[in-house]
Amino acid sequence: MSDNTKHRFKRICFIVLDSVGIGEAPDAVKFGDIGAHTLGHILENNPDLTLSNLEKLGLGNIAPLPSVRPVDAPKAYYGKMQEQSVGKDTMTGHWELMGLRVKTPFNTYPQGFPSALIAQFEQQTGRKVIGNKVASGTDIIDEYGEEQRRTGAFIVYTSADSVFQIAAHEDVIPLEELYRACEIARRLTLQPEFSVGRVIARPFVGQPGKYIRTSSRRDFAVKPPEPTVMNALKHHGFDVIAIGKIHDIFTGEGITKSYPTKSNEHGIKVTIEQLSNDFNGLLFANLVDFDSLYGHRRDPKGYGQALKIFDEALPDIMSKLNEDDLLIISADHGNDPTHTGTDHTREFVPLFVFSPGLSQPGSLGVRSTFSDVGATIADNFDSKPPEYGKSFLSQLK
Repeated sequence: MSDNTKHRFKRICFIVLDSVGIGEAPDAVKFGDIGAHTLGHILENNPDLTLSNLEKLGLGNIAPLPSVRPVDAPKAYYGKMQEQSVGKDTMTGHWELMGLRVKTPFNTYPQGFPSALIAQFEQQTGRKVIGNKVASGTDIIDEYGEEQRRTGAFIVYTSADSVFQIAAHEDVIPLEELYRACEIARRLTLQPEFSVGRVIARPFVGQPGKYIRTSSRRDFAVKPPEPTVMNALKHHGFDVIAIGKIHDIFTGEGITKSYPTKSNEHGIKVTIEQLSNDFNGLLFANLVDFDSLYGHRRDPKGYGQALKIFDEALPDIMSKLNEDDLLIISADHGNDPTHTGTDHTREFVPLFVFSPGLSQPGSLGVRSTFSDVGATIADNFDSKPPEYGKSFLSQLK
């Protein structure tokens, strides 16, 4: 364990509210996302929704939002950040938060995967493929679930993201076989001509008309192309505790402990539990339901309720913080549930920075890259700074 006596904050808790964007980015036109505003449009569609604890942190000070007021004395430092990487997917956003900049986008497959890739996958798994198109994860199992159970084929599908998703009924294809098939797909899609960011296992159960996806999802991501801030922390003996899909996004790189989660509520619970323990380093949590359950499914009502649940949990999270702890809350991209299609949206992301030991919270302005978070974490623990990003540690009073 590293000696932290010279480090300003002993513990940093970084929570990513997956897809909670706060308005179109300056380059939104390149992504077809003019007019996107995840938080703004959720609040418009939920006029009775109150986010009182986020409001106290300074949410209304970041940007004009329906039913959220700016406050004169916010409890946290606040601001927003612009993504510089070329993509707007989950991995790209998280990698940039930890100091990388993705300059080559992953491939996407709006017409389905090439026949050559599917043929290799079928040959190596010994099972046929059905589907192979862009689809919602719930819609495709409704469409192909009965055929999958009858034939034992894999349902393969993609989205606007760079993902190769494989669905199978747990009673037909055991989880371990599904995971092995994902490992095969992962190897195949590392070939440059088939480059894909993530392979995802999507098991489901139930009967026709009542199929449900289970919590046994597993992501098989590409290894980050370079070491991140997390690698530097681990190298220097600090704890790097991953909650939710952080382990999958970084393929375990730079992580000392990992806790998978089943939902936002479970992720919040595990975060609070870990903050109740003594550690020295980074606690990095992802709350994925905002994105997977509500953003992609274009459900502003459900998204609003999920935000309410997080907002109501904030006091419990903050109560676990000591004077020498720092809480950072942000996001990895947008996913406006009122926007066209089902893709992520190119947006600014909000930034909140709180500690009981800070007495003069105020604006951190508009940060030019997500990597400012990683640079700040590296600065605090006196580890190797990332190539990109500017620390805001010295601004915290």
